[in-house]
Amino acid sequence: MKRTPSEKYLKNAKALTKREAEFLIMRMGGKLGRRIDDHKLVPIEALAIQLEIEDEHRNEWRENFAKVKARYDKL
Repeated sequence: MKRTPSEKYLKNAKALTKREAEFLIMRMGGKLGRRIDDHKLVPIEALAIQLEIEDEHRNEWRENFAKVKARYDKL
């Protein structure tokens, strides 16, 4: 799946410090890192895509946690 980063995440990626960007690169999946190595993506675009992916995962986690919490509260 080919993704293009949204403007919001590009702006956030540009605002990262060098250290934050390094940590984000360490968390990248294999395909995204290879796309940088193959020069198919500019590093800032890869950072923006990774930020977007992490936001999506965080939102899914929050939804699932809310469901579990709701079930627990019913007990």
